[in-house]
Amino acid sequence: MLPAGSRRAMTAAGVALTVLGGGCMTNSPSSDSGAAGATTTATTTGEWRSLFDGRTTAGWRGYRKTSVPDGWQIVDGALVRAGDGAGDIITEEKFRNFELALEWKVAPGGNSGIFYRATEEGEYIWQSAPEMQVLDDERHADGRSELTSAGSNFGLHAVARGISRPADAWNEARVLARGNHVEHWLNGVKVVEYELGSQDWEARVRASKFGTMPLYGRAAEGHIGLQDHGDRVEFRNIRIRALP
Repeated sequence: MLPAGSRRAMTAAGVALTVLGGGCMTNSPSSDSGAAGATTTATTTGEWRSLFDGRTTAGWRGYRKTSVPDGWQIVDGALVRAGDGAGDIITEEKFRNFELALEWKVAPGGNSGIFYRATEEGEYIWQSAPEMQVLDDERHADGRSELTSAGSNFGLHAVARGISRPADAWNEARVLARGNHVEHWLNGVKVVEYELGSQDWEARVRASKFGTMPLYGRAAEGHIGLQDHGDRVEFRNIRIRALP
């Protein structure tokens, strides 16, 4: 979610648009569990490759920075927001059509997010990038609304209850983006599906605070980002494959 000072105040019109599109109890798409080796260019279709080697922050940097801040650390093979001054981080590489898979674990009451197609035109990453919410639904206030619960397209597309796992448990997340089509998968369940630029999407954006952000959701390609929201969060098994 946005930092507390910039938290969205969803209007009644926005809440009226929160019917979940595409949620279904199915297996996660393309569930090849093999992660490939070192990062290469995003041109090979269908081959999974790692975005995090479990030992270093190679391939990542701070948002609008040249290196990863010290607040991000490697702990037991996970990329962890572990201290103050971390800030949001992004991949050095940009991606257009892709399937992203990772696991996340958040501390009790914690909040974070997974950004995609981020640009660095704005002061903050959320001014351009859609976000798959990472949250302890049980303890954090954002868990009271399906619009801002774990797995949601933050502030725009709601999720069903009972899919995210408790704090300190690993959750499996996937984001599929091909052209304007986007899907969020959480723990093997498709929880969000939408079309960027569609009439429905434009209406939801206008009804949210994103309506004042002209960069939001407009980039055809961009960085993958991980959010520092002030809480401990861990990510591991981060991998991606290019889609045609």
